Order: sequence, then structure tokens, then C-alpha cells
Amino acid sequence: MLDEQAKKTMLLKIPHGLYICGVKDGEEINGFTASWLMQASFKPPLIVNCVNQNSISHHMIKNSGVFAISFLEEGQKDMAQKFFKQMRRVGNKFEDVEFYLGETGCPIISESLGYVECQVVDAVMKGDHTVFVGEVIAAGVHREGKQLRLETTGWQYGG
Repeated sequence: MLDEQAKKTMLLKIPHGLYICGVKDGEEINGFTASWLMQASFKPPLIVNCVNQNSISHHMIKNSGVFAISFLEEGQKDMAQKFFKQMRRVGNKFEDVEFYLGETGCPIISESLGYVECQVVDAVMKGDHTVFVGEVIAAGVHREGKQLRLETTGWQYGG
């Protein structure tokens, strides 16, 4: 029998970085704070990005087949918090954030450490999140710094 408390305790020990995932669908853009992301292959360069199926961004990734990941720095907790909010409630999250559109047309945070842009090559819909497998088709470094990690924020997302 599954010990629910033990499961939650152990799953919360999985380390996660915090990123802003920029998405687009036609001319519309959005972004959300992502933490369930990892590299999955060297050749070709693949990452997996797990996205809540009930989100607008999930729909946008399915329609466009692309996404961009901006890597946040330790001091950018406020930015991560801003992008946790749902677009349905707050509207344009990029209104006061400096960004530019990458090769995919997805928004990239100008003040991030850097970014990768991905073309979706596969998707696995299980549970309440979809695992999007993205091939890295563009990347850039804006500056050096330490990456923001979920465990340093005091927030919990998982378990």
C-alpha cells in the first residue's frame, strides 16, 4: 500500500530549477513558470517539459509545436512568482517584462541567464501533465549567474 506522506516527502526532494516557458499560438504569446524540466538526450539535443493539461499554455504548445525556456537567476524569484499566475486571471504577464521573440516566435526574457528554444518532437499525455519532448533548435547565453531553484524559494510544487 502506498504511504501518501512518504511519497510526498520523497517526491518533494527531487531538485528543480525555475524557468519561464515562453509559448505562442499565432500572434498570441504567453509564459508560465516551469519547474518540471530536464535534458533527455545529447544527439539530438532533447529536453522534456511537463506542462499542466488544464493551462492555456498547454493548448498553445500543442497548436504551435514550439516553446522557449528562459533560465532564471537566483534573484529573480519575483519574476517566477509573476509567471505562476494564470493568464485567465491576470492577462498579459509580459506587460512590464522586457522580452524579445526568438527564432520560434516564442517570447524570451531579456534579463534571464539565457535560453533554449525547442521544436516539439513528441508528447506523452499521462496524468494531469503532458510530457513534451522538445528538440533544442536555438540557444543563447545572456550572462553568467546562479540558477534559481525551487528549493531556495520556500515554495512547493510536487509531491
